[in-house]
Amino acid sequence: MIEGIKDRLVMREWVNFQQVHNEGGTASCQKDMDTFFIMRGSQFAPWSQELMESWYDDLAQAEGDGRNLLAEKYAWMMEHTDPEAFQNVRRLLKQPTEEALALIEEIVPLELKGMEGYRKKYPYLAQGNRSFYAVEDERYATSFETYLRGELHTYSERTLRLYQQMAEELDRQGSSVALVVMDSMVKAYGYPSLEEAERQCRLRAEGRV
Repeated sequence: MIEGIKDRLVMREWVNFQQVHNEGGTASCQKDMDTFFIMRGSQFAPWSQELMESWYDDLAQAEGDGRNLLAEKYAWMMEHTDPEAFQNVRRLLKQPTEEALALIEEIVPLELKGMEGYRKKYPYLAQGNRSFYAVEDERYATSFETYLRGELHTYSERTLRLYQQMAEELDRQGSSVALVVMDSMVKAYGYPSLEEAERQCRLRAEGRV
């Protein structure tokens, strides 16, 4: 059942993603369905069915209201990467409630902690990831933190609460969202484990393959 809702969820995101307008026309990533499905499918690897269904409902409700949450996600990222341009679109965005903002501020540190743990354990593999912190943002190079905040700003309170519970539970188990996501991603690209992916990245970095 989880795989079924995951496939439907990624497809719904893909349809929304096709309608996101970019400077200079359609972005190359909007033409690469296979990569999109790997990336977003991996993102949902640690999610429960309840959480995926909640986010699916968010997308459906937004569509019914004439909104595109994928477009809004990128708009929210501009708050940090391009503040001047963000002021031109801010009034078009649905503002999160105080409760939603509080949940976001609880989730982000947990996620960054998980990313740091992942980087410490798999340093060569992590070199292929986007930068981690918002202070490292550039106009056309968005950090993990800014990307995360942008996405979280589009979630409903229910989705945020379920997401927070997932992140906290993984942290209690000594794992993290980052580790589960990256494990799913490397396996989608044919590696048997994070350890093997790290080994191959290290060998390439050392010029041994």
